[in-house]
Amino acid sequence: IADNVVRQRLAAILAADVAGYSRLMGDDERPTIATINRCRAIFREEITAQGGRVVDMAGDSVLAVFDTAIGAATAAVATQARLADLNAGLPEDRRMAFRIGVNLGDIHEQDDGTVYGDGVNVAARLESLAEPGGISVSGKVHEEVESRLDVTFADQGRHEVKNIARPVQVWRLLAEGEVPPKSRLPLAAAAAVAALALAGIAIWQFTISPEPESDVEAPVIAVLPFDNLSGDPAQDYFVDGLTEEIIATLARLPDVAVIARNSTFRYKGQAVDVRAAGEELGANYMVEGSVRRSGETIRVTVQFLDTETGSHLWSETYDRALTPENLFAIEDDIAGSIATTLAGFHGVILQEGLSLARRKPPSELGSYDCVFLAMEFSRTLSLESHRTTRDCLEGQVEVDPDYARLWANLSIIYVNEYRLGYDPRPGSLDRGLAAARRAVRLAPDKPRWHQILASVHFFRGELEAFRAEVERAIDIAPNGVGLTGNAGLFLAYAGEWEIGLALIEEAKAFDPFYPGWYHFGAFFDYYRKGEYDAALAEAQKVNMTDYVWAQALLAAAYGQLDRANDAQTYVERILELDPDFETTARANRWKWFRYQEDVLDRFMEGLRKAGLDVEVGNDRR
Repeated sequence: IADNVVRQRLAAILAADVAGYSRLMGDDERPTIATINRCRAIFREEITAQGGRVVDMAGDSVLAVFDTAIGAATAAVATQARLADLNAGLPEDRRMAFRIGVNLGDIHEQDDGTVYGDGVNVAARLESLAEPGGISVSGKVHEEVESRLDVTFADQGRHEVKNIARPVQVWRLLAEGEVPPKSRLPLAAAAAVAALALAGIAIWQFTISPEPESDVEAPVIAVLPFDNLSGDPAQDYFVDGLTEEIIATLARLPDVAVIARNSTFRYKGQAVDVRAAGEELGANYMVEGSVRRSGETIRVTVQFLDTETGSHLWSETYDRALTPENLFAIEDDIAGSIATTLAGFHGVILQEGLSLARRKPPSELGSYDCVFLAMEFSRTLSLESHRTTRDCLEGQVEVDPDYARLWANLSIIYVNEYRLGYDPRPGSLDRGLAAARRAVRLAPDKPRWHQILASVHFFRGELEAFRAEVERAIDIAPNGVGLTGNAGLFLAYAGEWEIGLALIEEAKAFDPFYPGWYHFGAFFDYYRKGEYDAALAEAQKVNMTDYVWAQALLAAAYGQLDRANDAQTYVERILELDPDFETTARANRWKWFRYQEDVLDRFMEGLRKAGLDVEVGNDRR
């Protein structure tokens, strides 16, 4: 029997899947199967009408190939229009929203119809970046169809795609009447490019976090080639690969710009003056390190430096057992740990930026200073920090209205007016919803923005919309990149304890500077099960002395353990932080436990046993 012949050719690839499919199937399989069969029929009809061929329709996915980009794009647009009509006749919780990605690239096609290759991989990534009910296309497709389809696309910037050598330009189909957002290069990257051009340095590029929605100055990091200290030139492949993986991982984080490999590898094997190299590259910070292999053990030493002063801000040593089988896993592990430690939501760069922001008078605070203040508020949850941050963000969104991160953080601040009762004003959740939606509209591929939007829906009592946004965040970052303990905490409080706690543990593993409130999830899990000693142990790890609810965890645990004397210290601290605590406690916690009032009742019971006069069995909203 002859082997299956494989042909390589250029093709347009359409990839699609259903947003929230697992929820739909979990809720009711029979109508879900009926609806997806109707959707598949629509896909098949439109694909065939445009000369395409359906390759696969397994599960909730669709894969098709076309000879032309215009054929694939036309089929995508027509399909989404028909699917919208179909959904209009369905109950809101049974609607089936497909995401579609379209790419033009090389495929390998077998006689049996199977296709694979980079062209297919990119199409799948484009599909994951599309909004539910939306379409994302590559730059090549956009060039082919821009003047031939009566639709409008918005530039979503360049995106790193795993296992694809070059970033992919992404364009999003705009809804009818939607105005394209501005798309501008961040100021730090633009300034650095100009400096390099003036110096006569050719062919240098920047790999930046793909969020070109504002002229906001983000920190710029240069990762120098790590030194091979093993005495074996054959180990250079691992050392260079680790450096490249760190660059790629940092570039995927939203809060920094990263100098590309071809700019920094010119320093390979050289003694480097940190301040001179930083000025030459236009970098605020520099990562340098070394790798030493001895037998089956590898040691990676990393330093993080301020290029203005040359001072060391952080250093770490990673020891790992190395085998050919775990080579790439070790690269991913170390690169992920370094990137999150430096540029994560609570990382070293945050602490440095916050230190600088605190030294500025309010009139000199810029957009990025406001972002740092918002990050610090999310860590401490202090009332005074809330006031300062809200003033800063409300002022800066007027100055820089196209910066998604400002709107996302402003949404957090507005939600905390409601959930914590901090300086509340009418319409807190409405303003929070509007700000979160604006952030998502400006930068739809950022998983954290979808998490923030999910949290607004959570507090508004819109549980289905909450779950949909959490699923969207996970779809964008399936390996946990960008996910935080915040999403896990909300899922746990919504009753999905196992999934929520797993996300919290994942967030803790990737972020050595995680905030103390990550322990709230495990506390309430133990507490609801009556395991009060274990709950107390979690409460003691929170370590947030200025946050009244951190003190309430300790008081409730001691109360349930009949240790009133131990609880008294925390009762006094609670009333010191919030003199109205006893009259507002239940109403406040109901905002979090509206979906699990049995947990709320038991928590209030513990506070009552600790000596606080709180309502236990009545739900006062």
